[in-house]
Amino acid sequence: LRLDKIHPLINGNKWFKLKHNIEFARRNNLKQLVSFGGAYSNHIYALAAAGKVFGFDTVGFIRGEIVLPLNPVLAFARSQGMKLVAVSRSEYRNKHQQDFIKAIHEQYSNCYILPEGGANDLALQGCAKIVQWLKWHSTAKNRYLAVACGTGSTLAGLIKGISSSAIAPIPELIGIAVLKGQGYLPGEVSRWLQGVTLENPVDWTVMEQYHCGGYAKSSSELHAFLTQFAGFTPIPVEPVYTGKLFYGLFDMIKTGRIPPDSEVIAVHSGGIV
Repeated sequence: LRLDKIHPLINGNKWFKLKHNIEFARRNNLKQLVSFGGAYSNHIYALAAAGKVFGFDTVGFIRGEIVLPLNPVLAFARSQGMKLVAVSRSEYRNKHQQDFIKAIHEQYSNCYILPEGGANDLALQGCAKIVQWLKWHSTAKNRYLAVACGTGSTLAGLIKGISSSAIAPIPELIGIAVLKGQGYLPGEVSRWLQGVTLENPVDWTVMEQYHCGGYAKSSSELHAFLTQFAGFTPIPVEPVYTGKLFYGLFDMIKTGRIPPDSEVIAVHSGGIV
């Protein structure tokens, strides 16, 4: 599912995560969008573009030092009008604290603060609507819907959307963890689903063995796979999210975790190649 083709700048799951948040900010006449991210954050990239397209001022609090010349992500964000604010790594850890949030509201009046990665309840509602874009091509007994998993909110949204859909048979949902931490992402998905009523039961799992060393880290195996992948398909992937998604899927097919005669939809969640 090529969500990377939805919009030239605001694409992938970021479109769905931002959709309801931007509508909320507009309804409440909030003029500035403020958020957090690392120097190569897809979220910061998409938020800066969305601000430009939809008429919001944007501020990005960037973890660590902002190195000059700017990398392509931050250079793009600044070109879209985003104000970049460097935050030390120790201070960045306080981004959820009330005093930190209060200080932002005092400095940037009339602002709407989005969490790192854009992951909140409104984002989950948006990601649930990805299900409307699915097109199954067979009635295979074994169906799988797979997505790269960073915060768990996109997978949780897909679970919510599948549960309330008329899709039959219901696919098993697979999240490919792109960061290290045994049990962390399954716990996050469960946390996102707290209080969410699922109309139909949905089987889901997070595969935690394909992170290749951790977030934004790689391995010789992943590098070799991406080289091979580029040799037989023009689909653009990057090593942080979508590359690990396909790396994991190919291995699961090879090992029989995904059996023959199955139908698999891989959600291409965008990202910067």
